[in-house]
Amino acid sequence: MSKRGALVAALAVAAVAAPPALASKHMLVGLNDEANTLYGNPDVTFPILRRLHVQVLRVNLYWGGRFGVALERPLDPTNPRDPAYDWTLYDRTVNYASQYGIRMLFSIYGTPGWANRHEGLNRPPIHFRDLQRFATAAARRYSGTFRGLDGRKLPRVRMWLAWNEPNNPIFLFPQYRKVKGHWVIQSARSYARICNAVYTGIHGTRIKSEKVGCGVTAPRGNDLPGSFRASVSPLVFLRACKKDGMRRFDVYAHHPYYGSKRETPSTKPRGHAVTLGNIGVLLQLIKRLYGPKHLWITEYAYQTNPPDRGFGVSPAKQALYLREAFARARRIPRIDMMLWFLLRDEPNVSDGWQSGFYDVHGHRKPSYNAFQTTARAATTHRRRR
Repeated sequence: MSKRGALVAALAVAAVAAPPALASKHMLVGLNDEANTLYGNPDVTFPILRRLHVQVLRVNLYWGGRFGVALERPLDPTNPRDPAYDWTLYDRTVNYASQYGIRMLFSIYGTPGWANRHEGLNRPPIHFRDLQRFATAAARRYSGTFRGLDGRKLPRVRMWLAWNEPNNPIFLFPQYRKVKGHWVIQSARSYARICNAVYTGIHGTRIKSEKVGCGVTAPRGNDLPGSFRASVSPLVFLRACKKDGMRRFDVYAHHPYYGSKRETPSTKPRGHAVTLGNIGVLLQLIKRLYGPKHLWITEYAYQTNPPDRGFGVSPAKQALYLREAFARARRIPRIDMMLWFLLRDEPNVSDGWQSGFYDVHGHRKPSYNAFQTTARAATTHRRRR
């Protein structure tokens, strides 16, 4: 994640003091964190996740890059046993998650160099069929019937995402391209094919109960082609994806982060942003374009001050806003999942995120108990159904 701006001032807490109320529907509650789960010490982290009552863990499943599965081109790309593939990190993570009763959500992301002439992780592949075949291999490996190197069946993964924040140039580039003197939204053109490839690759296995989420959009964009760090606002991006041939997905995913520490989870944002305060406009557009698809909130958080003086709220407000945000999402029938971003603060205050339940020294914030209570209530509700 990158900073979404530095802003000022505090706000009253009266509107957020109410505890979360359970609606009649079930909403999965979880965490998006790979620093402590994918790369960290799982013997330390997963017991914490269990104490927090985490139901879902989201991490990236890197196709390419430093932690990529496919650093070399496979000869048999739909076969998860192809020797070019290295699934070690991801096998370990799904095994630990299964041991602790946590569902996995994999975001397939990052193009390997051999698939795009070494232009970088955030550039789309030249041939989208390569991505489709990798998605097939991933779904087969984590089908629940595939045996790992030790001979045991690997746990199943049934929830998938196509990429991450494709309307943000950090994750998909370029965002715009000039064609015959006119700007086109190149990121939407590329992402429509990314979504189609991941959806087709996973559902082509005919494994039952798979769900593929597309969109995974950042909450805002400047809609300024040719500008520094040009990006696309989420509603404009979704319309462009539909126009450019994004055909099918099971659910849509979005990251409705706040844009100012003045904002509570119910504050309606200015401009073309889509936050939790106006999430209904996104649900309406999804329904108009694709029918009443449901929504996954696959990243959400508030940062704390200390240490982030520019964008953070107090630790007490972080906890209050967490409760309000999850309660607000639960009241919307088409929201099926909400994930908090980060277990522990990132050490780099200027470029990282400080939205964890622990600070960099390992001290718990009030948000730890707020999340634990919220997730416990969600788990209890699920058992009663």
